[in-house]
Amino acid sequence: MRTLGRKVSAALLAIAAALPGVAAASDNPAMHADVMHINNQWAHIRYEVTDRNQQFRQLAALAVQAKATSARYPGEAEPLLWQGIVVSEEAARASLINQLGLAKSARDILQRARAIDPDVGNGGGAMSLGVLYYKVPGFPIGFGDAKKARAMLQSALAHDPNGLDANFFYADFLESQGDHAGAKTYLARALRAPVDHNRPVWDAGRRAEARTLLAKVSH
Repeated sequence: MRTLGRKVSAALLAIAAALPGVAAASDNPAMHADVMHINNQWAHIRYEVTDRNQQFRQLAALAVQAKATSARYPGEAEPLLWQGIVVSEEAARASLINQLGLAKSARDILQRARAIDPDVGNGGGAMSLGVLYYKVPGFPIGFGDAKKARAMLQSALAHDPNGLDANFFYADFLESQGDHAGAKTYLARALRAPVDHNRPVWDAGRRAEARTLLAKVSH
């Protein structure tokens, strides 16, 4: 059981390093503001808070906020998308006994978001699920599935072919499958994405991750 726990923990920590900074886009100004608050708080915790225990405490509180935001806008996909992202990040810092359960909860929330709007977050829902499918261990430990991951990530790329996240996560997936040449191609595309001045913490953090991965696959 200890070995199983270590495998799940390592996989979920990898997810924490790879959760997407999906932009909110809606025609509801109040909902947009609420979702962007969750988005910005997620980026702050992910990239600017360095202590793991502090990260967990802040993510747990943010998950409560995200759930309340989803409840405030029933039937809307965007709040559910961000609730799923926050719960995924929370899973990475939970106790071993709770990590996989939180990852499954995140998957279910993201699937609910896509059931409402398959294109939620300009493909961000598909991308977030794709990340879970290739980072979580497969059967019998978890629900990971490389085939599903590829399909989801390719769907996200079809929606946002020049996006930083869409290209970064497909590159990260390809690297995990041993395709370093393909990963380099998509990392180069990721780094050519326009800078998002509205989300500077996420933008800088994701580009740093892309450069680190590019250095890894270039050796």
